[in-house]
Amino acid sequence: KSTSVVFSTSEMERMAKDEKYAAQKLKNVDTAVRNGNKIAEGEGVTYEKGSTQSSGLYSINKMSKADRSALVDQLKADMESRKSQLIDLVQKTLSGQVDSYGKASDENSIWRTLASGKFTVDAATKAQAQKDISEDGYWGVKQTSQRLFDFASALAGDDVDKMKEMQAAMEKGYKQATKTWGRELPSISKETIDAANKLFEDYYNSKKTEVITE
Repeated sequence: KSTSVVFSTSEMERMAKDEKYAAQKLKNVDTAVRNGNKIAEGEGVTYEKGSTQSSGLYSINKMSKADRSALVDQLKADMESRKSQLIDLVQKTLSGQVDSYGKASDENSIWRTLASGKFTVDAATKAQAQKDISEDGYWGVKQTSQRLFDFASALAGDDVDKMKEMQAAMEKGYKQATKTWGRELPSISKETIDAANKLFEDYYNSKKTEVITE
């Protein structure tokens, strides 16, 4: 069986600096995993006060300082990889959106930038593009912003700190797409990022509500 363990950014940073804190966190993870496996297999779980005998129960806790540090580095690298994934997705998503916008728009300067002035948009292509960027279209603000938020959520899980990092990565992707474009992106792209940021804010507010009601 494989088990995914998610630490918040603040936890990982503290684990990297505080050996005792890291040892305790990893011990807790090991205990939770073992007890979870017992429950899944229908076994009873017994908790004994002060039970820390050297029976191999806390194998992660017994990792060397170097190994624990390597584990934290791996977790950080994983987060960086996830942020890079989102940045890449934002760039590709906005590029597709801009492409459709250019086809649907009568702003010749936009299409010249996209196709170097060597491409003519036929009526059918323009009609499809207009449909794609409509309010309910695939490249419209609503669907595109939801895809960006959903992808960020899939990468971060239900973790506010990680979601904030994903939101920052999304903004970075937007800036990189703008740089690649060479000028301000069409208004539809700005509206999409604003809508995605609204989804992030709604998520943060929902977490505050959970804390208050718990």
